[in-house]
Amino acid sequence: MRQLRGQERVITGNRQTSWAFAEAYGVEHIDDTALRWARERAREAGLRSVSSGTGAALRLLAATADAKAVAEIGTGTGVSGIHLLHGMRPDGVLTTVDLEPERQQFARQAFRAAGFAGNRARFIPGRALDVLPRLADGGYDLVFCDADRAECLDYLAESLRLLRPGGLVCFEGVFADGRTVESAAQPTEVLRLRELLRAVRESTVLQPSLLPVGDGLLCAVKRG
Repeated sequence: MRQLRGQERVITGNRQTSWAFAEAYGVEHIDDTALRWARERAREAGLRSVSSGTGAALRLLAATADAKAVAEIGTGTGVSGIHLLHGMRPDGVLTTVDLEPERQQFARQAFRAAGFAGNRARFIPGRALDVLPRLADGGYDLVFCDADRAECLDYLAESLRLLRPGGLVCFEGVFADGRTVESAAQPTEVLRLRELLRAVRESTVLQPSLLPVGDGLLCAVKRG
């Protein structure tokens, strides 16, 4: 990589500072006690939670969609779910799917600690590609995917079926710690992410945007 000089160094430094500022922006307006607890449970389980910037983006997108029904692929310990619930309508229901029921118990506790009633979330344990076909066609305002990257193209296909016209699909982690854009040989999951990015960009039924928050948040609106 060539050495940056003069104005290039200033631009790069400012950009990194700006990204750090964006990640921290808007976090303090919600009580993060439950979020901190859920993040700690994730660290103990060896899971990576969505960043603060990604969480803020999810809240914004759920609120913009006036989301009443959201499907989440990958419950984790509840960090992303808390952000989604904060953005959804007060009567909205989050349907969240995860292969590990133990993680969903942590998420259930985190949602309760964040002040959400028990009927605001529906927890379904199981492999996503076994569960998703049982969910209603066109019944969701937003689908958030944060699970097995090797299955991301299948998640996209299911999301298109689940979403109403004008609904949103979001994929977390599409940068894969920078590996998605590296020219070196990459594992299958990174190759699948590249295929996902291409498929979403070239789709005639999606209007996409790639947000540089966290480890990359790919979003797209399903055209009517």
